[in-house]
Amino acid sequence: MECSAGEKGIYYLCVTMQTDTLYVTDLDGTLLDTDSRVSERSAQIITDLVCDGAMITVATARTPATVEELLRDTHTTLPAIVLTGAAMWDRGRRRYRYPLFLEDADAAAVLAEFRQADVHPFIYTLRADGVLHVYHNGPMVKPAEEFMRERSNLELKKFHIDDPAIECAASVPSTVLYFAMGKAERVYPLAERLRNLVDCAVYAYLDIFNPDVAVIEVFGANVSKASAIKQLARRAGAKRIMVFGDSTNDLPMMEIADVAVAVENAIPEVKRAASLVIGRNSSDAVARFIYNDYYSEETPVYRKVNG
Repeated sequence: MECSAGEKGIYYLCVTMQTDTLYVTDLDGTLLDTDSRVSERSAQIITDLVCDGAMITVATARTPATVEELLRDTHTTLPAIVLTGAAMWDRGRRRYRYPLFLEDADAAAVLAEFRQADVHPFIYTLRADGVLHVYHNGPMVKPAEEFMRERSNLELKKFHIDDPAIECAASVPSTVLYFAMGKAERVYPLAERLRNLVDCAVYAYLDIFNPDVAVIEVFGANVSKASAIKQLARRAGAKRIMVFGDSTNDLPMMEIADVAVAVENAIPEVKRAASLVIGRNSSDAVARFIYNDYYSEETPVYRKVNG
């Protein structure tokens, strides 16, 4: 409970704040607007809330290389959940925490299946220098070319293209993710085979920016936004979890949340899984909803003092 002095110091406005709630939002299609940015208004709302004690962070498939740029004007203190939960990113110290790698045998089996399906993945590896080294051999579909071009000059990510050592390797050390884009009729069967073959987390879904393109992501066993959020909640001492999402890879975290919130532009499956649906990502809906929940009194309570 926090009270602030009213006019002439006679009245106090009393507000109950949800200081034991962990707020976690997806980025693309959820916190980010239609221009794939955190709006100035959302950034200011979240920054003010964090400065007032709110526990707010993001959970995204993105890597710190783009997360840092997107959150440049948004102050947060908790680690960001990145790579769909395969790691956390300490924004203050600019370093990865709790990375989860594929087992070597699983990494080799996954790469062999990609090659058999003639799908050419980006192989994300995390080394001691704290930079994601991303390898890709073979032809790229156009969306993959665009994906790489947009990220090719980022400080925290380095691409290695057509490395002959990778072409001959059965697996790549310290792999955290296989990521590929392609036609759904090729990607979805590959994902199903991998789920039956290896003990890995396999996600396949349509790209929200290119509905004709399917995406496949393969992580180590039990990697998900949900498991990372539960770990973060324990470390932060949160007693309540509220999440915000729009797409397939948000479903696991919605299942473990006390309150699961979908934005209006979410896919039908996410809306069905949600506790409630709020406005579209283009309307600052997530930041505004967190604000209203954090300062939870529906009707402000005024308590008179000094007669």
